[in-house]
Amino acid sequence: MIQQQGMERINVGIFAHVDAGKTTTTEHILYESGRIKAVGSVDSGTALTDSMEVERQRGISVRAALASFTWKGVQMNLVDTPGHVDFLSEVERSLRVMDCAVLVLSAVEGVQAQSEMIWNALRRLGIPTLIFVNKMDRVGADPAAVLAQARTYLSGDIIPVQQPLGREQEYTGAVDLWKQEAEAAARTEMLEALAERDEELLELYMSGAPLDLTMWKDQMKAKAAAGTVFPLIYGVAAKGLGIPALLDAMTDYFPRAGGDPELPVSGIVYNIQRDKSMGRMAFVRLYNGIIRNRDAVLNYSQEEQGKVTQIRKVEGGRTEDVGALEAGDIAVIYGLSGVRIGDVLGCPDAVPEEAKLAVPLLTVRVHWTTDMEDHKVIGALQELADEDPLLDTQWLQDERELHIKVMGPIQLEILDSVLESRYGLKVTFGQPSVIYKETPSRTGEGYVAYLMPKPCWAILRFKIEPGPPGSGLVYESLVRSSDLLPQYQNETARRVPEALQQGLYGWEVTDLKVTLTEGEHHVWHTHPLDFAVATPMAIMDGLYRIGTKLLEPILQVRIVVPEENGGRVMNDLVQMRGTFEPPVLQGGRMIIEGRLPLATSLDYPVSLSSYTKGRSTFTSFFAGYEECPSDVRAERTRRGVNPLDQARYILSVRKALQG
Repeated sequence: MIQQQGMERINVGIFAHVDAGKTTTTEHILYESGRIKAVGSVDSGTALTDSMEVERQRGISVRAALASFTWKGVQMNLVDTPGHVDFLSEVERSLRVMDCAVLVLSAVEGVQAQSEMIWNALRRLGIPTLIFVNKMDRVGADPAAVLAQARTYLSGDIIPVQQPLGREQEYTGAVDLWKQEAEAAARTEMLEALAERDEELLELYMSGAPLDLTMWKDQMKAKAAAGTVFPLIYGVAAKGLGIPALLDAMTDYFPRAGGDPELPVSGIVYNIQRDKSMGRMAFVRLYNGIIRNRDAVLNYSQEEQGKVTQIRKVEGGRTEDVGALEAGDIAVIYGLSGVRIGDVLGCPDAVPEEAKLAVPLLTVRVHWTTDMEDHKVIGALQELADEDPLLDTQWLQDERELHIKVMGPIQLEILDSVLESRYGLKVTFGQPSVIYKETPSRTGEGYVAYLMPKPCWAILRFKIEPGPPGSGLVYESLVRSSDLLPQYQNETARRVPEALQQGLYGWEVTDLKVTLTEGEHHVWHTHPLDFAVATPMAIMDGLYRIGTKLLEPILQVRIVVPEENGGRVMNDLVQMRGTFEPPVLQGGRMIIEGRLPLATSLDYPVSLSSYTKGRSTFTSFFAGYEECPSDVRAERTRRGVNPLDQARYILSVRKALQG
């Protein structure tokens, strides 16, 4: 599919909770648009956007997949994102480069915890969103209940623009409320909802003047494109019902990709994959400018130039050379060897902020047999960490241990499969353990005078104080450059986050403010790296004086069980140190929402499924870190020498820096 320069373009992400039918929706969109000749199936492993072997085997999407097609003269770049919470990092990266989104809800399961989380991220970024209620032909499909749920949990500004015809197996499709044949009462409801959100429209509506539906639809289009109202439509993706209407709605209600090809290049690398013959594939969304084959492009994040060898459109296993990538478009660039996810190409001016959704909460040790070479396993996992930076692969040289961070057990199964199929490596994983954090107990100071063994001279004093939950690290310097040269201040600022990677219990220290209140160098004796040695000693001195508190990850959970199991579930939640809202009864089922510490509930989904004989659902998402009860003990073995043991620490760091 060769794109035309200057063609209207829409970049849209398809999002959903697991099993809402998102990849099936994508397949039928590609089929209806003429992009593919036959519809693939998730269950049989033939979906175009599930190109990884493991996706075909498991019937789930692991990677965000890009597909391009044309509908009624508009070029669409469509990203099908994973629905499973373990692959939230892929969703997060896709959100950053989308101009608009389709959120797929199941007409049976309705709004799930992950639907809410994705919705909140879409709203935070102001991304116009269309809602597609799928599986309308299923037993138990209840569009009215789903609409009520969506208005309660997502937004009161959701407005259906269709009227469904028939229920469950009798469902035959939906009629567009803008068409004359639509039922008057349903259209009136839509127009009133629109009028309530605009004073001028309300006046016009109340005046009793004849309705100009074209003008009203234009108003709806403008509000939807601005992300202030959210059109809702119905369908059955598996049968192709409602897919042409969904495509029409996308072209009607979504804004076109902006961007000026005449301005300097500004783009972001949102995904990295590998091609056996071509090497690293950088998926790039370009906001301004044009990149052509053989162009030299500045990697702003790494401050280096790279030469583009090829620009391709990639869909499933197919690629097509397009020669240029222009503002507003998405394509794969080859030739940028050291490029990483999140790198800005050109200038950062036009690149939007990112939505942080994914937080790895578990750490796992990787094991392999003695006949396997260490460097092969380490290299493979470091390569996979390039594709998903949250894996944060760490090789502890002294302990000869390899650790990774993961979102959950499904991700481990996928990693296991990828390591074997791509690299021919068979590894095992240790028991996942929860990642705790630390925060200062109170306000205090840390001080170091690093004056021996000569030649060295670095004096630092920090004020350390607790910050609000979720604030991370805030750093400030009150020291004049005449007392401490800017180069030494910069080195100190750079080393503070490193020094906080391991607190008193071995966990990262967060939610604090660190202020440099005193600093001194010596004209003759100070070595440029003295402040790299001194900073961790001063920080640890402060933490030791004031103490730290443990923080643990908390999950927001929604549990749906048969009514007779409700009592046991509530008792379980209390035993696991959980809290919950009063349960809601709905057609013989009990819905319980609450908060649970991850540490006490790691195995709970399995036991819940077991005693409800599979008739339960447990959905969760990360809700933040909270202070642990005082009786909880969680320590992690410290890597390297503790800066509190200053003599040993100075020797070890000097040796490492010289090495």
